[in-house]
Amino acid sequence: MKKILLSSALLMSMMFSAQIDFSSTRFGLTVGGNYSRVKNAHNPSGPRYTMQAGFLALTPIGVDDQFYIQTELTYFGAGETGKDKFAKGSPGYKAVYANSYLSIPISFKGYFSEAESEFFAFGGPRFNFLVGQKVTNPAEPGYSVEGDPNVPGFNGKANGFNFGIGVGMGFSYKRQLEFSVRYDMVLSNTYKGLMKEPGLDENIEKKKSEQVISISLSYIFE
Repeated sequence: MKKILLSSALLMSMMFSAQIDFSSTRFGLTVGGNYSRVKNAHNPSGPRYTMQAGFLALTPIGVDDQFYIQTELTYFGAGETGKDKFAKGSPGYKAVYANSYLSIPISFKGYFSEAESEFFAFGGPRFNFLVGQKVTNPAEPGYSVEGDPNVPGFNGKANGFNFGIGVGMGFSYKRQLEFSVRYDMVLSNTYKGLMKEPGLDENIEKKKSEQVISISLSYIFE
């Protein structure tokens, strides 16, 4: 984790030491849908469908009208459910492990050319701050967030802060209306507390990684 943080800090330092024109920053709105899963956390385990919405800032690098730093501030839904297709009718199938974040992704973004309407790719770190968590119909008592977190049986509390990295691609129409697809993987442990419940599942002592595939639509103001 330290190596990842140092690499991200070095990358961001290099990006910000380039010719960044903050005076030409453009702002916009973004909204989209999320498909999320969590690896090695709950059993049964299935996807959760939720949303994201927020604001973005697009700052040019250099004078080529091709490379940018895109910073966002979004509400970001994640987590998972118990809807494993092989577990219908079993305890926990109707479970929902809902996490809500205030999320700050910072991406290096490059358009494939200087054309107004063009494809682009982007990638960079994402910082998630937990602002809400709700667990309903959990498969096991230990997945709950109610009660004393120091007492075995109540260790389902999600981490208050998560660090991840994401990559994506999209298409821009006249550099204003943009459609994109992004994959994010949390590199920190989303549910550290569940590792204290070794009797729940064979994977319970493994790192719990939250992963999200999102589709978003953004409008960037002139």
